[in-house]
Amino acid sequence: MPRGRVIYEPRDYRTFEHGSRFTTFRVNIETTDLYVRAGRELLPETEKLIRQGRNQVEAAIARRPEFLTSLVPLEEDESDAPLAFRMIRAARKADVGPMAAVAGAIAEYVGMGLLAYSEEVIVENGGDIFLKIREPITVGVYAGASPLSGKIGVRLQGGPLPIGVCTSSATVGPSLSLGRGDAATVIAKDTALADACASGLGNRIRKAADLKDAVDWAMSIQGVDAALAVLGDSLAAKGDIELTPL
Repeated sequence: MPRGRVIYEPRDYRTFEHGSRFTTFRVNIETTDLYVRAGRELLPETEKLIRQGRNQVEAAIARRPEFLTSLVPLEEDESDAPLAFRMIRAARKADVGPMAAVAGAIAEYVGMGLLAYSEEVIVENGGDIFLKIREPITVGVYAGASPLSGKIGVRLQGGPLPIGVCTSSATVGPSLSLGRGDAATVIAKDTALADACASGLGNRIRKAADLKDAVDWAMSIQGVDAALAVLGDSLAAKGDIELTPL
């Protein structure tokens, strides 16, 4: 992606302890900052996959700058690479611009590639997570100044299919949100779709009374398995989701 003004956001929710199940490491290339858990350290493989994914997005931006700036869906371009197509199609379902899906799309691209080297893989890209796990794991929900932040988690069961868990926030991180939600989380098998829909969900939250309708909107999108929205001390959730205290 093109260079520009980047605001560094400390990611204090990341931990780097190792265990029998996962080796944990970080790879940072320009604006892409990935936290990875896998069966072993895969730094060169992760770096290669990040560059491949970024190259596909950068090529789409070079052909048409609106790929970077548009806040509304774009039409497909037959010259686009597969990752750019995934972003465009996910964004169309969520009624957002294609870059609303970029973090999830990159996490998914890298995660799918790393599965050639590790049976279990978790890739987190700024709060957007790709997971392929055999056993259950809990993902914490971080929601800025909300009293619920860091107090609840989403319990995910292992299985044969990857899972995308993506969160948009108007109060955490540098991502653009047109709403006021502290956390808008979407779960889907397609991580790019989860990312785009999390953005669309967040855009619809301006007051606590919006939470239910916003979550209902997310659940109306084909491919979305669950949605969670937080504003202050209010929460709404729907779909195949198991919440647990942290």
